[in-house]
Amino acid sequence: MKYRKLGTTGLDVSVICLGTMTFGEQNSQIDGFQQMDYADDRGINFIDTAETYPIMPRKETYGRTEKIIGNWLKDRGNRDKIIIASKIASKSTGLEWIREGSKNLGFDKKNLNKAVDDSLKRLQTDYIDLYQLHWPERKVPLFGQLDFEYDPNDNKWNALKKVLENLKELIKVGKIRYVGLSNETPWGTMKFLEIAKQINLPRMMSIQNAYNLVNRVFDIANSEVAINEQCGLLAYSPIAGGRLSGKYINNQHPKNARYTLWPARFSRHRTKRGEIAIKKYVKLAKKYNIAPSTFSNAFVNDRPFVTSNIIGATTMDQLKENIDSINITLSKEILEEIENIHLFDPNPCV
Repeated sequence: MKYRKLGTTGLDVSVICLGTMTFGEQNSQIDGFQQMDYADDRGINFIDTAETYPIMPRKETYGRTEKIIGNWLKDRGNRDKIIIASKIASKSTGLEWIREGSKNLGFDKKNLNKAVDDSLKRLQTDYIDLYQLHWPERKVPLFGQLDFEYDPNDNKWNALKKVLENLKELIKVGKIRYVGLSNETPWGTMKFLEIAKQINLPRMMSIQNAYNLVNRVFDIANSEVAINEQCGLLAYSPIAGGRLSGKYINNQHPKNARYTLWPARFSRHRTKRGEIAIKKYVKLAKKYNIAPSTFSNAFVNDRPFVTSNIIGATTMDQLKENIDSINITLSKEILEEIENIHLFDPNPCV
């Protein structure tokens, strides 16, 4: 395994991070334990979760993923060796069963304290290593959108300074160690960093956004921020929700797969343009005798702004293919062929 520094912290996180949003829905606790054991054996010390997991989010399963991770940490007695990242939901989630409902969700002191305390209880730990704001409170482009739509009435979100002050209190009492962002824009990231520097508040150490061969929007502006501000990308959906594995090509519907179970929800990486590009990337991977999933993850791993690549799997075979990407370095020739596909139709999925 390879490791990189998380922001300006002293933490060395594995370049492969284990994503867990399937735990408690597509995967049972037994499956989750097996995945975490294997990941641990392969040198992965970084696990990402969220209070809203598992996906698809349902009232009946809310928080179940964190509970599974907590049970594993307790059973294995290895909390000090594992770096845990979790997230607080914002009103953007629209989930009415979280605390007092989506209209009241936010990054105010009450919500942050409650969310952290509940996550700590489920995770059966005294602290969370990296606590992330899952979505901005303000209006930003959502899945499948690129354009910012200005809304003069969008002013009911907590001031960023106040959010950082609330997070500072949680760090001070030891409930969280470091903070990060998710689904954030270049403006939001820079603003948080600017305020933190000006008045000695916690700095954002990472930004968790989507990134893969068919969605390289992060390249456009966020990448510069990530590199120059030491606020690296924790890349999620590195194989576009499984689509870059090739398993959905020619309208296939694999059993227990995300796009089979919830086709309406996961439309972000299922577009006509995207399917054309995906076929090209799968063909390219096979040309070099690399499993398509391994190939796609290898591309993400070596991007200069990536701190860690958050993989996810529903089977052990998938998990092994994803983790095997750490041993693959794509040649200059392969990268040029990737770029040719990309430039023919940049970002066919967003």
